[in-house]
Amino acid sequence: MNHRWAAGRARFARMAHVLAVVVLLVGSASAATPPVDEAELQKLGFKVLVATTEVQQKWVRELPPGKIRPMQRTGKKYFIYPDAAHNQVYVGGPAEYDAYARAHPAEIQAAQNAKNAAVQDSARRARDASTMQAASARDSSNPLLGLTWADLGW
Repeated sequence: MNHRWAAGRARFARMAHVLAVVVLLVGSASAATPPVDEAELQKLGFKVLVATTEVQQKWVRELPPGKIRPMQRTGKKYFIYPDAAHNQVYVGGPAEYDAYARAHPAEIQAAQNAKNAAVQDSARRARDASTMQAASARDSSNPLLGLTWADLGW
């Protein structure tokens, strides 16, 4: 009986070890983009806007953290980076964002690749949806769902 427990514990220890190694490998393989340096943004010309009202603070907290995102306001294009911890946003125009893009081409390329992948995935889903709609329309128009009398053996 003790032999079974010892064998089971040894097997569990091996599995836990393998799981730990896999978790470490997966964690190191998925390299996150480095955080944006706020001081660098200011050097590049981004302006700091402090959220003073409760509505502004809520808006800053709800922005996706760690990313510079485009925004259009009154016909002008801006790029904003939220700093929810300090209730502020860094705001720059196309010139400031271009300066940031020249300083960090790998990050911009990774963001563009992610955007392209999302667009391709959306297009694939739309194609799949139209294919399924066509198949559903075909199947609903035929009460035998594509079968003929010969298929039924008559």
